[in-house]
Amino acid sequence: MTTALQPPPPSHPLLRLRLTPHGGLPRPIDGAWWPRSYDLLAELPRLLAGLPRAWGHITSVTVNGAAWSAVPDRMLVFNQVVRLRRTVAASAPHTIVLLAPGRGRWDLLVVPPDTTEEAAEPLMAAAASGHV
Repeated sequence: MTTALQPPPPSHPLLRLRLTPHGGLPRPIDGAWWPRSYDLLAELPRLLAGLPRAWGHITSVTVNGAAWSAVPDRMLVFNQVVRLRRTVAASAPHTIVLLAPGRGRWDLLVVPPDTTEEAAEPLMAAAASGHV
């Protein structure tokens, strides 16, 4: 198990995350996340720290196994265990799935880290508006 004990220091760049507005209608994508690398051990704690509190404690995360670097079975993030799963499903190569028991499931579009800002901005805006 890998441990991430503290949130990133304030000197780190801001989290690049856009979420769809809260509403009653289910959507295929709940927003977009633009990580700075494919190092899940470094990126996931920052993502989880930036999620809305209403989402609750995320206990399981599924990522595309072909895209991310080494992914352990679980890691400790802010003193809570998060199970990590890898998939190679062709149907969702650029998504991350977050699960919180009793709260729900959220699917986020993952904008590749090496995407330019000019290309990433429209992708993130489309995902946050539910038009992906």
